[in-house]
Amino acid sequence: MSEKCNQSCSSCGEDCADRKEAKTDFREKPHELSNIKKVIGIVSGKGGVGKSSVTSMLAVTMKRMGYNVAILDADVTGPSIPKAFGIKDKATGSEFGLYPLKSKTGIDIMSINLLLENDTDPVIWRGPILGNTVKQFWTDVIWGDVDFMFIDMPPGTGDVPLTVFQSLAIDGIIIVTSPQELVSMIVSKAVKMAEMMNIPVIGLVENMSYFKCPDNGKEYKIFGESHIEEIAEKHNLKVLAKLPIDPKISAACDKGMIELFDGDWFEPLSKLLK
Repeated sequence: MSEKCNQSCSSCGEDCADRKEAKTDFREKPHELSNIKKVIGIVSGKGGVGKSSVTSMLAVTMKRMGYNVAILDADVTGPSIPKAFGIKDKATGSEFGLYPLKSKTGIDIMSINLLLENDTDPVIWRGPILGNTVKQFWTDVIWGDVDFMFIDMPPGTGDVPLTVFQSLAIDGIIIVTSPQELVSMIVSKAVKMAEMMNIPVIGLVENMSYFKCPDNGKEYKIFGESHIEEIAEKHNLKVLAKLPIDPKISAACDKGMIELFDGDWFEPLSKLLK
């Protein structure tokens, strides 16, 4: 028991032996035919920082290391994972549940675009329906044996991230940022939300950190000087990777060939996850 304990267990997040009541657990169980070992959420405080591409490349990296990998695309209103992997088929199911689709290298993927008749059909749903859809991707999809599941989260701190944090067995999150100073405040929001939900923050990944000129080999800070070290120190976090602005990555995503990306930026992070 803390020295500052006020005996109000209902409003306390401490997991101490003197609690007078059990904490409510909202987590849903995955499908009975699923065996998921580690679940990592990829989040960002704002859109447009390359969260989906980071999710894709991290999944590819872990697959190359020999692990069974899956991606749950929780960005229901802006799904982009199937496009990055060149998946055009639709998901199928049976009386037992839904089946994820496999990428060319065997990464299991489930996204709302695998269920829509047309990829360009908009998803015009309110928050509770979006959250329930993500929960069904967890409870109704037969994932099988998965070593690492990466969840591509929608940006911000709204309904869907809240549902994921409360309902899924998240082992930790990785926050994707960009170099602009404005991002410092937005990252702080994401970190504080994770702390409030008792979700460990594995660290930060800075995307679009620099551009390496192919002509002279020099690095240019297109979006200004990085502030990620300051942010990491402020929240006592690790900087896991700094990704360059690389047209080849964008081209690979557009062509559905992200599994062919060439780069060792995630090597330290993959060893940490291992």
